[in-house]
Amino acid sequence: MAAFAEGVPCWVDAMLPDLEAGKRFYGELFGWTFGAGEPRYGHYTQAFHGGRNVAALAPKPDGRMPTVWNIYFAAQDAAATAARIRAAGGQLITEPMRIGDFGVMVTAVDPGGAVFGVWQAGSHPGFEEHGTPGSYGWIELRTRDPERVDAFYRAVFGYGTVRPGKEKELGGRPGEGKGPGEGKRPGEEREPSEGAGVDGRRQEADIVFWTPRGKPAGPEHAIGARAVMGDRFPAEMPAHFLTYFVVANCDEVARRAHALGGRLLNDPEDTPYGRFVALADNQGAHFAVVDTSAAGSSRTESGA
Repeated sequence: MAAFAEGVPCWVDAMLPDLEAGKRFYGELFGWTFGAGEPRYGHYTQAFHGGRNVAALAPKPDGRMPTVWNIYFAAQDAAATAARIRAAGGQLITEPMRIGDFGVMVTAVDPGGAVFGVWQAGSHPGFEEHGTPGSYGWIELRTRDPERVDAFYRAVFGYGTVRPGKEKELGGRPGEGKGPGEGKRPGEEREPSEGAGVDGRRQEADIVFWTPRGKPAGPEHAIGARAVMGDRFPAEMPAHFLTYFVVANCDEVARRAHALGGRLLNDPEDTPYGRFVALADNQGAHFAVVDTSAAGSSRTESGA
């Protein structure tokens, strides 16, 4: 059985101008250590937390490419997923491509313009650790075209969706538990200040939670969310995914990120899910961190 069910986030990596600077930043921020990047794979460098792989960093092969964190969704058959992407109105950046014996990768763009990856596991199944401090915790799509995007991800991955506050209609139990998808999410009912993925001003927002195919459509099974980019997002900011990493102390990590040359994109803020802050690293890649300790232990759907 695959380690991750169809459509579940299984890996993240960052494309950076300066790989060594990225290793210093994230090594000091999260306590990551790094493997040796192989030249034949573009010096793609895996990051480890406590000896378990949690992410990767890679130097941008072209300086014109964006400096970003990328998300990859698990697929049992990357070629079949690529066909569904096309049929649902998405575009392929890279056709299914075998990466040694590690797996098969697809890179695509959804109808709203957000870039994402697909990963069919070979010898590299994805995260060895997630949902714990120092590792991946949550993903949030920000788009200006929610109707087309909702239909797209439903067609490609079979996601069920539910809006916050509608859990009872679908048999969910709002407020019970604090794992990913349970209770209010970081960024929920917020729109960003300039340059930020989220900020502290509470506003009505159009948000839905995603649940994997075969799971009840409720927040207790959610593996990510889709939010609408409102007027406070700069017009030039494209649709994008915001990756959240779990930390043990949000404020300490925010201070450390600033000291390492990063930027705070909003003030740390409490939600029923935990305390979170959106950041930019020392090269401009946006991400967020969330401290779930006040809200209970983190939990992530693996589908294993």
